[in-house]
Amino acid sequence: MNLELTGKTALVSASTSGIGLAIATQLLEDGAHVIINGRNGDTVARQVSELNQRFGGERALPLVADLSQPGGEKLAAAAYPQIDILVNNLGTYELSDFFSTRDEDWQRMFETNVWSGVRLARTYMQGMLERGQGRVIFISSEVALTPMASMAHYSASKATQLSISRSLAELTKGTAVTVNAVLPGPTETDSLKGFIESVNPDLSYAEAERKFMAENRPSSLIYRLAKPAEVANVVTFLASDRAAVINGAAIRAEGGTVQTIA
Repeated sequence: MNLELTGKTALVSASTSGIGLAIATQLLEDGAHVIINGRNGDTVARQVSELNQRFGGERALPLVADLSQPGGEKLAAAAYPQIDILVNNLGTYELSDFFSTRDEDWQRMFETNVWSGVRLARTYMQGMLERGQGRVIFISSEVALTPMASMAHYSASKATQLSISRSLAELTKGTAVTVNAVLPGPTETDSLKGFIESVNPDLSYAEAERKFMAENRPSSLIYRLAKPAEVANVVTFLASDRAAVINGAAIRAEGGTVQTIA
């Protein structure tokens, strides 16, 4: 399917690795210009160079900024005042006992997972509405629907993203702007893969992955980790005109782990 993203410019926050890099790669594959964001200048430059070598031209563009902090969005706007697609991918997670999770831990979680997306949407979405077209996509999580006691602050931040996404979608009436959220389940990023291998050093990775799913996501229908590219395919579709009728939605990409019909 030709998603017809040629000529579009996308900003994917935290896109030098993991799901963010997979999303950026797929958007480039489908013809978009993509702003590659990270905090480390060398890492950003390396990914931009590799992507431009792979896809040709200069369609991968650098943005060195910590978008979890106030002012990061101003750096983005100064470098790239207008975009067509905003993917709020920046996020962090951790396991934490509720009773020992400090105020500053909650604050950091919300600065990264919630405020980064709020600030970027506030920066770019009004221009989209004025032009009458654009895409805003929040990368949430299955735990927004199935909160976990072992990561209460993370679960709460991801649920908040869903509320914000729907609220912003209400502002798009009568335009071709859409705002949606994507809810991945456990995904085979380097960090999660490394964690699974570290706690199961005597097992092959395939065996360790099956053990992880059995112990942590037994309701999964695919019964494996999602691939970053599989999540990216969903995001890229939502970023395209092919998904024009989808607005204000929470789209699951979690392998059927959540056992509800709505």
